[in-house]
Amino acid sequence: MKQKKPSSLARILGYAGGHKNLTILGCILSALSAVLGLAPYLCVWLVARSVLSAWPSLDGAGDLGRWGWMAVWTAVGSILLYFAALMSTHIAAFRTARNIRRAAMTHVLKLPLGFFTGNQSGRLRKLIDDNAGLTEDLLAHKLPDLAATAVTPIAAIVVLFLFDWRMGLLCLLTMVLALLSMCMMMGGKNAGFFHRYQQEIERMSGEAVEYVRGIPVVKMFQQTVYSFNAFYAAIQDYSDLASQYAMSCRTGQTCFLTFINGAFALLIPAVLLIASGGDVRAALVNLIFYALFAPACGQMINRIMYMSEAVMEADEAIGRLDEILSQQPMEEPKVQKSFASDAVAFDHVTFTYPGADRPALKDVSFSVQPGEVVALVGPSGGGKTTAASLIPRFWDTDSGSVTAGGADVRELEGAALMGQVAFVFQDTRLFKESLLENIRAARPDASRKEVLAAAHAAQCDDILEKLPQGLDTVVGARGVYLSGGEQQRIALARAILKDAPIVVLDEATAFADPENEHQIQKAFETLTRNKTVLMIAHRLSTVQNADNIIVLKEGKIAEQGSHSALLEKNGVYAAMWADYQRNAQWKVGKEAAV
Repeated sequence: MKQKKPSSLARILGYAGGHKNLTILGCILSALSAVLGLAPYLCVWLVARSVLSAWPSLDGAGDLGRWGWMAVWTAVGSILLYFAALMSTHIAAFRTARNIRRAAMTHVLKLPLGFFTGNQSGRLRKLIDDNAGLTEDLLAHKLPDLAATAVTPIAAIVVLFLFDWRMGLLCLLTMVLALLSMCMMMGGKNAGFFHRYQQEIERMSGEAVEYVRGIPVVKMFQQTVYSFNAFYAAIQDYSDLASQYAMSCRTGQTCFLTFINGAFALLIPAVLLIASGGDVRAALVNLIFYALFAPACGQMINRIMYMSEAVMEADEAIGRLDEILSQQPMEEPKVQKSFASDAVAFDHVTFTYPGADRPALKDVSFSVQPGEVVALVGPSGGGKTTAASLIPRFWDTDSGSVTAGGADVRELEGAALMGQVAFVFQDTRLFKESLLENIRAARPDASRKEVLAAAHAAQCDDILEKLPQGLDTVVGARGVYLSGGEQQRIALARAILKDAPIVVLDEATAFADPENEHQIQKAFETLTRNKTVLMIAHRLSTVQNADNIIVLKEGKIAEQGSHSALLEKNGVYAAMWADYQRNAQWKVGKEAAV
């Protein structure tokens, strides 16, 4: 038998931990506050009855002061109880949201690194931070209101029929019609609105982050209007969705407001009919009570509407968080193996990206021995970066194995594996910290002298000389920014400082100008000396001296060998080399015509 999935509210409260009792206390206090809040209306009725009974002389209305003060103190008591309820639920709500964020981030840290390549940082921030924040309003406000709303209708119905069942029935009718109007707005085609709404919010957040990040490239190529299209389309789709929903609620909202505020219009003719056949004073007293009590019933219906909206938002928030929490982390090996050597080997590796319809790598086998430099080249989409990403377990293979140091990477503890491999990617990211801390991220216990030595080996001397505080300059602060090539050299300094036996270089010179590329090549000499090196490159000039060049095409090894051997084969590599040579010799203007 399939086990029933817990409700979103139960799952949210599961994150409350020891503060769950505060939530329960807050709900109880809110319910008591709601019941006590009905007492002033009864006191008003008693005051009106005493006044009308003694009219035109008020000498006989001796209870006015007592009922008046009772109304004041019960109202004050209701406010104090509600304040205590909100204090309790707010404390629990903040702790629960913190626990949700902590649980999500703890889980994210265990996910394979490849997960982050397919998820925009803006979307992840929205999923974790904003959706956790949505639970705060539910627990802090809407849940105590829910408790009050659950208790108040029972007490209200009793009170409605306490004095005149006919007027009470009219007030109850307006409440029922208002509820039906609310269902009209939130049901039917609008039932899935919050799911679509959250999707559009996430899309807009992700596109905004990507647009801001791409502004330097956009300005460089003067593509401002075109680059804005994706972000603008996300904003427009969000606007259209919100507008369509608002327009679809016109009839329901009009009816809702009419019914919750229209009880007085029904009470006037009703009281005239009642008074014509009975006690006029009693009918007038009851009218005063119901005219005051009916709006309070309308406020109760409003609470139900906002509470329902908050529950739907929280349900959607938990569903969104499940997208992260349902991602399976990579299993750590129960029996951890140690490194026996510095070799890397691919043994009949096949790998398909999640959701893809064809493998990115198909039956790929090669090895990189200690001290060797092996280069992966080939057309875009051939599987070069995919192969490199399997070494640090960005993903796990579908079949076959990737070994590092003689052990399958799936049998190596994550921290140990990362300690043996240094990476330099084409998309380098620097923290908004000093260059000292950026380089020392590779080895936090490194001394300042060791960091300076690594920076020198990475050809960063000219960078440090031009910056106002040298190694202590904070990147990104006060207009201090580095070019793509300079960032690559800082990344190389990190890798040199780490001094790992296995080095993976993924298009490390992709964004470098000729001057920076020359300096990066000199840094490579220090970084790769006596190391096991796997290099990915589009600039074939950087791989001519590699011990082995592997050409990947459509996920398979098309050919492999040294630079000269591959040229002699006159195959895929030879054609790529010829194209590279033509592009390198390309001239413009009059020089091209000579």
